[in-house]
Amino acid sequence: MWITSTTWCRAQLSPEAEISVITCGPGSELYASFGHSAFRVRDPLKGLDLVYNYGTFDFNTPGFYTKFAKGQLLYSLSRNSFENFLYTYQLEDRWVKEQLLSLDQEEKNKVLQFLEYNYLPENRDYLYNFLDENCSTKIPEVLERALPGRLALDNNYLDHRYTFRQLIQQYLRTNSWASLGIDLALGSVIDRKASPREHMFLPDYVYRQMNHAQLNGDSLVKKERSILEKQKKDPPAAFIFTPAFWLILLFILTAAITYIDLRKGSRSRALDGFLFLLTGILGVLIIFLWFFTDHTATLYNYNILWAFPLNLLAGIVFLRKKPGSEWIPRYLVTITCMLLLAPLLWILNIQVFSPLMVIIWASLGLRYAYLYRYFKTGSTPAL
Repeated sequence: MWITSTTWCRAQLSPEAEISVITCGPGSELYASFGHSAFRVRDPLKGLDLVYNYGTFDFNTPGFYTKFAKGQLLYSLSRNSFENFLYTYQLEDRWVKEQLLSLDQEEKNKVLQFLEYNYLPENRDYLYNFLDENCSTKIPEVLERALPGRLALDNNYLDHRYTFRQLIQQYLRTNSWASLGIDLALGSVIDRKASPREHMFLPDYVYRQMNHAQLNGDSLVKKERSILEKQKKDPPAAFIFTPAFWLILLFILTAAITYIDLRKGSRSRALDGFLFLLTGILGVLIIFLWFFTDHTATLYNYNILWAFPLNLLAGIVFLRKKPGSEWIPRYLVTITCMLLLAPLLWILNIQVFSPLMVIIWASLGLRYAYLYRYFKTGSTPAL
């Protein structure tokens, strides 16, 4: 029996009903890398076994990619059968755990009624924010609002507090494109320690909190069980497909071409154009995420010190055979000083950068030093 939206305020469960928090393990896709949380409502006497899922979005939303990029994408509360929900996680080989909540009859009905009220078409959408408003943060929020004054979260449930960046990177391989991309896109604002409550933007920490929380002075969770176990271990990525391989290759090529240029008194326009255009494009992207979106995690991103937007224009100039050289030495000194500031900010713990940045910085620093010498001494024209 399905509950209709028009009967949400009268929804009643039988004494056999159970409400639980479902926690799902990470998946292979980036959007699934951090796991998932949802509510399960099961009432065998009424034939109900439903999942209330705050992590639903619609790819067919008009302007989907624009809204996603600008941090304006709406997520929704969906309601589906538990059987269909579980089937997806079986296909993706992801573990699923369940925590049965110790609710009395009145409390079960209040939680259900709150979920049904949220499921009304005019209420189900919300503005998604990865760190503040997502499927995981909704779990304690729903319980607090449906059962005001009864739920007590434990501020001491953590053995160790982490920064937001550390929390995110717990679920990613350091030598992966996802890890590198996130460290490039997110700013210094995520390098502060998260509060115990803020850790719960991740499903694993909601799971931990539920086991420590109390309802009316007693344990919130009365029983937990494993529904699905992961069957296979994820194979390690071949080194050739990792960013470290390509960045090391970039450094080797930069060093080799720079050495050849030094011997010949020449300049490789292709290498210079590539390095400046690439860092310029990355800089434009950082500016866009920082100033022109609603994302809060992309603010104060000091990757801008080496991925400098004006390099995009400089790259076009460096592709020419004979660029005007009067301004170039001064420009190279400026961007070299900016480049050196980045590791200093890392040392001062103002922003933590990906360890892979060291390879990029070494490549850029080497080339900048050579170009300064080339244009300052008036070497032979480019090849």
